[in-house]
This record gives sequence, C-alpha cells and structure tokens, in this order.
Amino acid sequence: MAKRIQFAANGGPEVMQYVEFNPADPAAGEVQVANKAIGINYIDTYVRSGLYPTPAKPSGLGTEAAGIIIKVGAGVSGLKAGDRVVYAQSPLGAYSDVHNVPEKNIALLPDAISFEQAAASFLKGLTVFYLLRQTYEIKPNEIFLFHAAAGGVGRIACQWAKALGAKMIGTVGSQEKAALAKEAGAWEIINYREENVPERIAALTQGNKVSVVYDSVGKNTWEASLDSLRRRGLMVSFGNSSGPVTGVNLAILNQKGSLYVTRPSLNGYVTNREELKFASNELFSMIASGAIKITVPERQKYPLGEARRAHEALENRETNGSSLLIP
Repeated sequence: MAKRIQFAANGGPEVMQYVEFNPADPAAGEVQVANKAIGINYIDTYVRSGLYPTPAKPSGLGTEAAGIIIKVGAGVSGLKAGDRVVYAQSPLGAYSDVHNVPEKNIALLPDAISFEQAAASFLKGLTVFYLLRQTYEIKPNEIFLFHAAAGGVGRIACQWAKALGAKMIGTVGSQEKAALAKEAGAWEIINYREENVPERIAALTQGNKVSVVYDSVGKNTWEASLDSLRRRGLMVSFGNSSGPVTGVNLAILNQKGSLYVTRPSLNGYVTNREELKFASNELFSMIASGAIKITVPERQKYPLGEARRAHEALENRETNGSSLLIP
C-alpha cells in the first residue's frame, strides 16, 4: 500500500489526512512516478481552502514532484522505467508516494540536478521563466518591482534577474528576509512593514517609477503596485497570498496612467511537451551553470505525513524559500 495526503472538506491545514491507497496503473499517455521529493507551493493552500475548487472529494493535493518512473502507460514515447524526471503541472495528487502523471507534463531531469533541487525549483522556476522572459521580457539594466522577494519564487527571480543584468527591487516583510533577498541578487530591497512602497520606488527611479510590477500577494499590495507603475506600465498579478483582488474599478487604470493588467498562470504558457521542454531547458541550464542556486533548509524538509505542519509554517510566513515533503 502506498500513502498520500488527501482532504474530504475544504478548510485549514487540519483537513489534510495521511491515508493508505492502492495506486492504479498508469492510463494511456501516462507514467507512474515514485516520488523522491515533493514541492510545496502556495497554490496548494488555495486548493485546500477551496479558493480553487477541486473536481471531486476526497481530493489529492499537490502538482509538483521529482522522482523515478516505475511504470509506463500505453502510447508513451521518449520515457521509460528508470528515468529520472520532474513534473509541475500534474493532476492533483503529487503529495503521495507514487503518482500517475500525463506524459506531456514530464521533463527528464539532468543528472547534475538532485531530486530535492528539482522539486524545490521546478514550478517556481518555470513561473519565473514565463514572468521574466515571456509575460514581459526583462532587459539588461531594467529596473522592476517584484513582491515577496524572499519567498520561493522571489528568490529564484532575484537570481534570474541578476543573471539577466537587470535591477530587481524586491519587497520583504522583515530584515531577515531582506538579507536573504539581497544575498540572492536583488538590486534594492523595500521592507513594506517600515517603508511606503510607491514612495521608495519613486526615490529609487528618480521619479520615473517602473515599467512592470510582479505581484503574487494580491489584495494587500494591489494599490501600491499600481502606484509604482509609470505611464502605460504593466501590472502582473500572479498570486493571492493576502487574498484575491476583487471589486476592481477599471477606471482606476486610466486614472493612474493608462495602465495594463494581466493575470497569468503557468498553464497559459506551458501547454504541451515542446513548450515544457523549451522552458525547462532554460531553467535547468541556469541551475547547472550556478546562476541559480537551489537550497532548502533542513527545517523546511518535512516527512510526507507532516504536510499539515508544512502548510501551517507556509501560511504563517515562517518559511524562507522553498519547502519540501519527503516520502
């Protein structure tokens, strides 16, 4: 019997249950992966809470992990049992010993990258890839704003921005997190608990403000993000850690300078195996070259059965960077 995390009702971390299950054989077009490390992402808390509804309950949780293929379904080509792989867009259920994943969501993992590095960086790294390279293409020396710079996505963004020769201004909520983001490569840091974000942006840019803001916080930073943009700037809202942005008056975009807003997700940028290969190759090359370093503190590696504790730490903002579940 294998084990997994599931939930039968929406709610806080306490709704998650650690249960035994009999894995089904992979269907046509799927492979079965024995997970070695499982990525924890803030979106998992949205699913668990009900902000993002699930098709049915009880439901599995999680979409990202790295491991070894142990079974291959009919019609799969280019993948075989024994392959080291990583995935980040699977059907819910990655919080498990084994998981069946569509072939199109699987990337072969280079030997130079460990399972833990892969599970800690794949979804977050692909997110940074589409944000900085596709949603808005960041140029060398460009100044831009990125909220939550000490988080898992934020710290990869700090490093990627530095590798691009860009100047990322990151927001954080403590001096400890400021040091982490600065160490990762942020050009400047704003402590939003102590400083006014738009005022600091104006000061750092000689009043020019920025062309793009990347915001995964949501409700609490919406106004500050808009006020940090120059005329015809782009607001990229890609998360809701403080709650969703609701009741938006579109006229405010006109009032603040004919601004643009987009609400992207990885599923809109990586839709097939070729797009996944293109994005993952760029991410893997950044990691293998050392431009992006992926480390997970030991205190943020949790046994699979302790997913509740992991979610509590994540939602209480007690974590820095990525966290993992280890089967």
